[in-house]
Amino acid sequence: MHKKSYLICFVIGTILGSCTGNKSNDTTSSSQPEYADKNPTFTFDNIKQSYTQGEDLILKMGSEKTSKIDSVIYAINDKKIGQVIGKEPFNYSLKQEKFGKQIIKAVVFSDGKREENSVNIDLFPSTPPLLLSYSIVNIYPHDIKAFTQGLEFYGDNLIESTGNGVGPSGNKGKSSVRIVNPKTGQPTKKIELDDSIFGEGATVLNGKLYQLTYKNNLAYLYDINSLSVIKTLPYFQPMEGWGLTSDGKNLYMSNGSDYIYTLNPNDFSKMDYIRAATNTAMVDQINEMEWVKGKIYANFFMEDVIGRIDPKTGTVEALVDLSKLREHVTQHVDLDVLNGIAYNKRSNTFFVTGKNWDKMFEIKLTE
Repeated sequence: MHKKSYLICFVIGTILGSCTGNKSNDTTSSSQPEYADKNPTFTFDNIKQSYTQGEDLILKMGSEKTSKIDSVIYAINDKKIGQVIGKEPFNYSLKQEKFGKQIIKAVVFSDGKREENSVNIDLFPSTPPLLLSYSIVNIYPHDIKAFTQGLEFYGDNLIESTGNGVGPSGNKGKSSVRIVNPKTGQPTKKIELDDSIFGEGATVLNGKLYQLTYKNNLAYLYDINSLSVIKTLPYFQPMEGWGLTSDGKNLYMSNGSDYIYTLNPNDFSKMDYIRAATNTAMVDQINEMEWVKGKIYANFFMEDVIGRIDPKTGTVEALVDLSKLREHVTQHVDLDVLNGIAYNKRSNTFFVTGKNWDKMFEIKLTE
């Protein structure tokens, strides 16, 4: 059984004013921070469970057993951030930290003794996501056997990557990369991968096509015209490959978590990362992605929702509920999740589809 959709919950709750069920990864339910040491001599005074990125963290140590503190060294995520004498408070701006759990550590020196204590807090954006609406501009055919993993415009055609997922019927898809006529859904060029390869997200950068693999820990680099393999690029660490997009200079990769990594396109080395979050929870299972006007638009696995993410901070700025698109798709046993986002610059519209969907939808988003 899949966990309750907290993004759908957010959308429905905001529109209808009601939504039941607990968010499985909402860490704001407790009013008390989580201490590493349950019986410390020195504790953090007046620290909260969660903070927003615009807040300052005010650190101060206290003790019921003794009032004598010589000095305190503070660190966040094992990075030293400051030192104070005695019980003086220490202010630290959280603007530069990634969203998610932060481990705050204090090294307290008292009467010639050294004691460590740590506390976990959560860091989230300060504002909730906007709710976007959409209108259907056109509905086009889509290959019902395409287990879509990546979708992107290249000129007037679509680049589509597919995986070899198995549906309830037992029918197995075929991993491929293909150039597709967006209005007919027919490939004009296609290559298929070996059955041992599960194809994932893809993007085009500098006239070359990059395609991730699910569990083979490498990406394929293709010549965009012939679709012949130029070389393979190993991931910078063992992990799954999910979504891939580009800002025109660097690559952005998701791995099914709340992390989005910025990669060097020459060797797939990690340059930076963000962690996606709303104002109440980390947002994981980031799937297919598309770079649009300086933002990342993303599918979320098992959600009929697309989110707009700030690539500098990880803030989920906006959400759009596309669950009603399923009503226009032929219902069959192997029908799978919404996945695939391609932005058409000329029309300022999005082309979206799903795994084993027989329709491609051209939609327009509005705030």
